[in-house]
Amino acid sequence: MKKGLIFIISAISLILVFVIGAVYIKGQKTKKVESFAMSSSSVFVREYSPSLGSDDAKVIITEFLDPACQTCKAMYPFIKNILISNQGRIKLVVRYAPLHQGSDEVVKMLEASKEQGKFWETLEVMLQSQQQWVVNHISKPEKLWPILPQAGLDIERLKKDMQKPEVERNVQQDIADAKALDVNKTPGYFVNGKPLVHFGYEELLELIRSEYIKSYPN
Repeated sequence: MKKGLIFIISAISLILVFVIGAVYIKGQKTKKVESFAMSSSSVFVREYSPSLGSDDAKVIITEFLDPACQTCKAMYPFIKNILISNQGRIKLVVRYAPLHQGSDEVVKMLEASKEQGKFWETLEVMLQSQQQWVVNHISKPEKLWPILPQAGLDIERLKKDMQKPEVERNVQQDIADAKALDVNKTPGYFVNGKPLVHFGYEELLELIRSEYIKSYPN
């Protein structure tokens, strides 16, 4: 009887230690990112970063994504619906975190598509056609070229634009910012500089709601 009680108490103690540790780690990461944000807010939004929503919006969702990421594809309509439901108050900013093998070239395609004013069309085509150019979680850029005209792109111009120094510079800056913010999986979300530590639809919605109430109390 005593042995059983000791086992139960030990098990409960281990669970408590795990929970307290998880809460502590979450708190430390949040503090680290918030402190970093205060000293360098541009790490979340660069002047070249594409965005959806009003520039007057007080709630800014920064998403680090990889076009080869299945979860990014799944979350995209969810985020768009939030923007539609809160027009003028919430804005989405897209950054690159090409974590899949081969995705460095893919995000260069995406960045270069801005030269033709086709960023969002290109992103949607990439996400919708993932199964055609992502093989065993590896990006195959060569399989994307025949698909990209669906976005209304001039492919020859796109190939030339990809060679521009600013395309490489912007992609590398996003990668550096992602590392600085400890983004090691996609999608990585920040709302007004606060990180989504535990990923999930409800968790992201709650983070957005929290910042929304602070920004629009009435």
